[in-house]
Amino acid sequence: MSAATLIRGARVQGGDAADILVEGGVITAVGTVSAPAGARVVDADGLLALPGLVDLHTHLREPGYEASETILTGSRAAAAGGFTTVFAMPNTSPVADTAGVVEQELALGEAAGYVHVQPIGAVTVGQKGERLAELGAMASSRARVRVFSDDGFCVFDPLIMRRALEYVKAFDGVVAQHAQDPRLTEGAQMNEGVVSAELGLTGWPAVAEESIIARDVLLAEHVGSRLHVCHLSTAGSVDLIRWAKKRGINVTAEVTPHHLLLTEELVRGYDPRYKVNPPLRRDEDVLAVREGLADGTIDIVATDHAPHPAEAKTCEWQAAANGMVGLESALRVVHAAMVETGLLGWDDVARVMSSAPARIGRLADAGTPIAVGEAASFTFYDPAPVRTFTTADLRGRSVNSPYLERELPGEVRATFFRGTQTVRDGEVVGGAELAGGEPA
Repeated sequence: MSAATLIRGARVQGGDAADILVEGGVITAVGTVSAPAGARVVDADGLLALPGLVDLHTHLREPGYEASETILTGSRAAAAGGFTTVFAMPNTSPVADTAGVVEQELALGEAAGYVHVQPIGAVTVGQKGERLAELGAMASSRARVRVFSDDGFCVFDPLIMRRALEYVKAFDGVVAQHAQDPRLTEGAQMNEGVVSAELGLTGWPAVAEESIIARDVLLAEHVGSRLHVCHLSTAGSVDLIRWAKKRGINVTAEVTPHHLLLTEELVRGYDPRYKVNPPLRRDEDVLAVREGLADGTIDIVATDHAPHPAEAKTCEWQAAANGMVGLESALRVVHAAMVETGLLGWDDVARVMSSAPARIGRLADAGTPIAVGEAASFTFYDPAPVRTFTTADLRGRSVNSPYLERELPGEVRATFFRGTQTVRDGEVVGGAELAGGEPA
């Protein structure tokens, strides 16, 4: 491939059409550009150009759970969805609670080459909530970890949570909390309410999320530290974050694509694809989190991509694992839930899915604008088509998507990661083959 690539006619973040010249992995011109001799020319007429998407909440499962996903297969799924950076959650085996494990994850991401894989470190040893993990060692490792989470488990002990918030201040880190009171959600199967009562399923009450958020924003205020709330899902949680921000507390929050679009009514069919933690909520909650994202109360969209092997999802509802894959569908769902409803423009999408998550995760070279001198990491998106989402759209190892056979707008046509094209005409290109064969 030529050292130079000229992309013609893309609408940068939904604005006017412009040419983008890439040389040596860096954007060297934006506007009306003449192709240098020998440059490869890519036609992007009619496509949106967005900064490479950044996911602050991805489960890549490696090491330990490679039957569900690997860093290679998850990287391919991310590239297919327009992502160029993903933050990998620590619920692996062994848990990512030491410098050695996070450096291994970083190296595996570099070897895959499709996206930057930024490890998230566990807050507590083994995610058991009993004593702090090696936060400082992970922060000073080659992985330069700045986000710490026990996601999948709440840091329930308030003293442990306080100490973690105090500790990460030393290197401008952030604690990302899975807000779930475990005592209030014992045996929970879905959102608590009318539908759970009708179905006879144990409910997951909104207060189990909201009570932890209320406690933790006050702890963050007390110690003057940064708090991030994972996968916020209720109207009450939006109100709490809004209150905390007005008070000046240094808190950020994320919402998943599925909590922007899907509701608890889908559980009536007992399809385990819709079983997730936190659960799908009421229509009122969906409207509230959309409004919260639109007005800036909620800072970002994060996928909570959670792959599982077929046997964990093709079983009765009560026995099924929580979680959904979401990397390949995220941008299309945000398009449907937020852009088509007029709540966000494409500039806003770039903020909530690229620049803001990179800022929260303290990655200066991710989520950068499409501008001269910046790394050539961007995605080209066609907003025009509306088509059914199928397993053919999935590039990871698992197929537990809640959007199968659902019509979604748009399509990622191309992704560039630091100047290298990883997706062309909607297909992942380059890199190693899927480890262990085709997706299960």
